[in-house]
Amino acid sequence: MGLDIAKLGARYGPQTAVVDAERARAYAAATNDDLPAHVSGALVPPVFAVVPTWPSIMGPVLDIVPTDALPMLVHLAHDMHFHRPLFAGQTLVTEAEVSHIRARRAGAQVTLLLTSRDGDAAVVVEQYATMFIRELGGGESGGREPPGHALPAEARTARVAERVVHVDPDQTFRYRDASGDTNPIHVDDAFARKAGLPGIILQGLCTMAMCNQAAIGEVTDGQPVLLRRLAVRFSRPVVPGTDLVTTLYDVGGSDGRRSYGFEAHSQGQLVIKDGRAEVGPTAGR
Repeated sequence: MGLDIAKLGARYGPQTAVVDAERARAYAAATNDDLPAHVSGALVPPVFAVVPTWPSIMGPVLDIVPTDALPMLVHLAHDMHFHRPLFAGQTLVTEAEVSHIRARRAGAQVTLLLTSRDGDAAVVVEQYATMFIRELGGGESGGREPPGHALPAEARTARVAERVVHVDPDQTFRYRDASGDTNPIHVDDAFARKAGLPGIILQGLCTMAMCNQAAIGEVTDGQPVLLRRLAVRFSRPVVPGTDLVTTLYDVGGSDGRRSYGFEAHSQGQLVIKDGRAEVGPTAGR
């Protein structure tokens, strides 16, 4: 069956949202982000950019993915490109495009390209959100492959730093309230087990935000406005009450940017693979 290839190139939106300062502070608290600028609300955590654009992700997903296949959907990868800083009170106008569909033996994969602009129509952030629908095999493939961010094997010889953060037992509930992600696999143990999971699991984007804190702390000197790109591929779920260990590697630089690959482990298992953080000069507001 697969996904309908006729949806390739379909556009959705625009959706307008305002970056809320109080919610951004709540997001920082929900992801254990202790950077003073984020705690105070002076700056908005970079991964928070997902929150005001979430309707622009879910609208296309609900249109593209058959209703009976939705329980089999997982967030496979997320890639964020920051063109301008995100700040409280900013208006974001977001449009989404179905940019890539891939038929795989084990299921179907779809990538949405989300472009958010400010009131001056300048691009603030672009996001590639890739979803995988298990058991939805067959169909056709097409469109533009999302930008790559694989971790080169040789990068492991250029280790930069390692950072450990603890995932609290109530982390998924706090993240639900701050982000608006109401998927019951993150807060309902019985539902999660019925879905074939070991129990409640941490939201993937919360895991991404925690890895981002490691990147900001280790390679930007605590200056999140220097982050120009953040990308991950979700490998395995993280269980609350465990540690998340993020390891960063230097993978070189060009055009005034420095690139770092990273991966994260929890309970000895790889949970984030092919991570990429790029830092460099950032445009003003």
